[in-house]
Amino acid sequence: MPDPSLESHRQMAIYCFNQTWELMELQNRTPLQDDEMLQCVYASRFHWGKAGGPLEFARGEWQISRVMVLLDKPDLALEHARLSLMWCEENQIKDFDLAFAYEAMARSYWAAGRFEEAQNYIKLGNQAAEDISEAEDRDYFLKELNSIQN
Repeated sequence: MPDPSLESHRQMAIYCFNQTWELMELQNRTPLQDDEMLQCVYASRFHWGKAGGPLEFARGEWQISRVMVLLDKPDLALEHARLSLMWCEENQIKDFDLAFAYEAMARSYWAAGRFEEAQNYIKLGNQAAEDISEAEDRDYFLKELNSIQN
């Protein structure tokens, strides 16, 4: 069977990313919704792997990390946070995405009860926030970063 077109992969990646986001925002997900969120986040990253590049890979790994925190799987969250940060560092991805890679590391360490390491990444996130070019993005990022300890 031939591989779907790059455009098909791109459209599915976007759809699954957005569907994951909607499920992440639900206050009281059911176990079935948790499972759907897990399936969607991996599907999104799979499709970006076919149609995206380092920026989409970093964002996909960030989203997987966040989902794993929500599902109380801090070891997997940390694994994917590390991948997000790796994609940013190896490809000189800065601004919003680098800041969120630090946020993913901090949130994952916090979820694992490794508070000192989490604090180190919160500090790096705050430093990276200074380089976020759009004020609205910076404010959103700082709100998310500050939610880790709550």
